[in-house]
Amino acid sequence: MPRPDLFVFFGLIATGKSTVAQAFAEAHDLTYYNSDVVRKELAGLSPQAHQLETADQGIYTSEFSAKTYAALLARAEHDLSQNRGVVLDASYQRKTDRDQVRKLAQRLSVRLYCILCVCPEEEMKRRMAKRALDPQAVSDGRWEIYLKQKERFEAPAELSPDQLITLPTNLPLDTVLQQLAAQLETRP
Repeated sequence: MPRPDLFVFFGLIATGKSTVAQAFAEAHDLTYYNSDVVRKELAGLSPQAHQLETADQGIYTSEFSAKTYAALLARAEHDLSQNRGVVLDASYQRKTDRDQVRKLAQRLSVRLYCILCVCPEEEMKRRMAKRALDPQAVSDGRWEIYLKQKERFEAPAELSPDQLITLPTNLPLDTVLQQLAAQLETRP
């Protein structure tokens, strides 16, 4: 039986990570884990409970983020060990967090695809404004948090060309998914 794959959709706030990752997971019957949902679950909150703390406060401290990323890895490991493909959806802005995912993939001998979601800032700003009005929105990402993330984001230079796909997400979802499928077909 072929080994399952691990897909990591990452990037800055409002780049479309969650929309694309969830649609991709559904289309390919993969288990989907969203860092915002897991973070709030660990804090005993509902996914739609809005936390308006600034970066580095409350459930967004580096300690709580480390706990969240560890939970994502544990869930991914469980599913991958059951021969089930996994999609992780989180900012993975630090090399050290991405390294943990790479180590997991190596240890379990599964293929890793890291999809860096990108789009113009104007589109990100529009998405954040729209999300702020949506009572069902899970993400607490706001412009001031984006600016902090942008400052801290470590470029994924550690990822090999076989592992990294940069995906523009400012086109219609179907088009983005088609572009992703075309890029994945070129990978070994």
